[in-house]
Amino acid sequence: MTKSIAAFQDEYGRITGWPSDRRRAHQLAILDYLTGLFEPGRRYDEAEALAVLRDHSTLENPGLLLTELVDGDYLAARDGTYWRADSRPEPQEHRG
Repeated sequence: MTKSIAAFQDEYGRITGWPSDRRRAHQLAILDYLTGLFEPGRRYDEAEALAVLRDHSTLENPGLLLTELVDGDYLAARDGTYWRADSRPEPQEHRG
């Protein structure tokens, strides 16, 4: 059963709060929603990833959401680069 995240969104669809650990199903529903904001196959540097989360939440610390996304295996991260864990990232350009 998918939990509704409406109680944690404003009229613009932005996330306005982070549920307590007792409401883990709601946390997972929010993480699933946020994952959909990231393009499959695209790499994001930390600033870009935080900008996506800042644009879709009113939380003072969007880094909390980024940490939850990585810890929950919704996003993968390496060397300050993030991508959706359910898709293969585009190859990085090599600079010489």
